This record gives sequence, C-alpha cells and structure tokens, in this order.
Amino acid sequence: MVFIMSTHLNNLLRVPIDKRNRKTLHEHDFSVFASNCNGACICHDLGLAFNSPFVNLWMTPADFIAFLKAPREYLSLPLVFQSEKSVSYPVAKLGDVTIWFEHYSSDEDAANAWKRRCERIRWDKLFIMMTDRDGCTYEDLQSFDALPYEHKVVFTHIPYPEIRSAFHIPGFEKDVCVGVCSEFVNGRTGRKWYDGFDYVKWFNGGM
Repeated sequence: MVFIMSTHLNNLLRVPIDKRNRKTLHEHDFSVFASNCNGACICHDLGLAFNSPFVNLWMTPADFIAFLKAPREYLSLPLVFQSEKSVSYPVAKLGDVTIWFEHYSSDEDAANAWKRRCERIRWDKLFIMMTDRDGCTYEDLQSFDALPYEHKVVFTHIPYPEIRSAFHIPGFEKDVCVGVCSEFVNGRTGRKWYDGFDYVKWFNGGM
C-alpha cells in the first residue's frame, strides 16, 4: 500500500516536471536509438512521437553496438522470431543480433511496431543511448565510445572520466551496474534517475 501511494504521489509530482521539460524542448523531430526503454520513456515524458523502432524492447550492449556499426544494413534484414523458453515475450533475431521485445504480447505486435517505426527514422538527427546494464563490459564502453555518432551517451553506475560518452548516474556505486533509470528516484520527488542527465539540453543541441 505504501509503495502504491508513493508511486501515485510521484506520478502527480511528475506532471510539472514533464510540463517544464516540454516547454523548454525546442527540437521535436529526431530519433533515439536506445539499448533499453530509457529512450522511449524519455520521449513519452516529452510527449514526442516514437521516431525509432527502439521502443519497449532491449538489447545487450554487445549486440546494440554491433547494430550501431551498420544500422542501415541490419534494418534491411527481416526479423526472425525465436522460441525462447526463458521469457514469456517475443524474441527475434535481426541477422546475428538478438532483440528482446519485453513489452509486447505477440510476435505480430512486435513486428508491426518495428516496421512502422523504422519508417519514421530521422537519419540526420540520431541520438544514441545505452546503459552499463545487461552484461555490459568495460570493452563495451570503449567500443561504444569509439562509435562515429555525434550524439551518444551511456549511463554508468560509476564515473568513467576516460570514456567521453559516459554519464555517471549517482546512487548505484555499490552495485555492478546502473539501475532502471526510468524508475522514480527514492523518495517522493517526481524525479526519475535519468533526470540527472539534461536530455532536453542534449536534444536541443546544447551538449
């Protein structure tokens, strides 16, 4: 009951935060490629259309980086859905990488959403997001940092000053990776973990 009340209060407190961010955001027509739900959650908070197929799904950092090295080539390939007994949601191969469609109810729903959103990609305005979750290694951080994208960030549980694209999210230093950044910060503030990163300024071209 306490958790439900806290979540309800945080949702109420979130409203003015989202309203302020939406008012400050000047750029609206871009695409976010994210290794998990952070990108889609941020776009939802900002009231933006999903101009990217990376919505309600996740990929391991290694697979995400492989995809980012040749995204157009990968997106020309068909999704091949697999039988994965360890999860109850759709899982598909895209060439040699795996996409975990965690928040979809069927292969058909996942495939339709993927195809529809692929058609909206703004290749001239790409923003890339990753976290050090899901088995991310230091080598993955280095590989991500070396990718030729102007706008990229990886949320990490500890500082990596030598990784230019790394952004430390305080609060997870004793853990092996950053937490779920789309969840509310401990307490009743309406803030989410990823709010520590000024994504509005980033999207506006100020970072």
